[in-house]
Amino acid sequence: GREGGMKWLIAFDLDGTLAESKRPLSEDMAAILARLLAITDVAVISGGDWPQFEKQIASRLPAGVALDRLWLMPTTGTKLYRFINGAWRAVYAELFDDAEKAKIRTAFDQALTDAGLADERIWGERIEDRGSQITFSALGQQAPIHAKESWDPDFAKRKLIQADLRQRLPGLSINMGGATSIDITREGVDKAYGLRKLRDASGIALDAMMFIGDAIFPGGNDYPAKQLGLDTVRVRDPQETLAVIAAIIACQK
Repeated sequence: GREGGMKWLIAFDLDGTLAESKRPLSEDMAAILARLLAITDVAVISGGDWPQFEKQIASRLPAGVALDRLWLMPTTGTKLYRFINGAWRAVYAELFDDAEKAKIRTAFDQALTDAGLADERIWGERIEDRGSQITFSALGQQAPIHAKESWDPDFAKRKLIQADLRQRLPGLSINMGGATSIDITREGVDKAYGLRKLRDASGIALDAMMFIGDAIFPGGNDYPAKQLGLDTVRVRDPQETLAVIAAIIACQK
């Protein structure tokens, strides 16, 4: 078998791994990913939606990169984008239907009222529809960092809302992310789910993949990749990722 040997695909988390949070790839990272794509397939899997991927990755890669080897998987792999006939196209997207979305919005309104948080000062929309994921930002999507950091540092407010939502929305997965947000997906949607979808779409076995991320620890959103049995590398930040990719390129040659 190919266990422990040549990897056919290297999968990455995005924020904190390939790029600083919400920031585009650095020039160094874009250049080394181009070198990696010359020898193997590459996947990126993250909770962000396609516009984030386009801004952070797709628009940053140098000309002449082997884009046909790149698998971009927004919203934790419930969407897959490939470069086909000169453009990035969605190969699939699993979306909530309108009835499910309406039910989720109503549940948020009720949970916030119950928690006494309905009248907080907010900046922009509180609910972002990512198609296959509904993300709730307690202070609104444009809230300043200082307001976000002081709002719920111990997760106490969100644990209340989360417990309430779990009662109202059985069969959905409700998880805390960031400083103020709660993500709602269908049950069982995590990075392991996304990686299994990637295996099915690519035909590449899980033991021929490696996963690199900064949150490969119990409770971290990269941990399901390890639980799935992939070879994983935990990195501290994009600087360390650069070094890991350089080592992979040296080994795979």
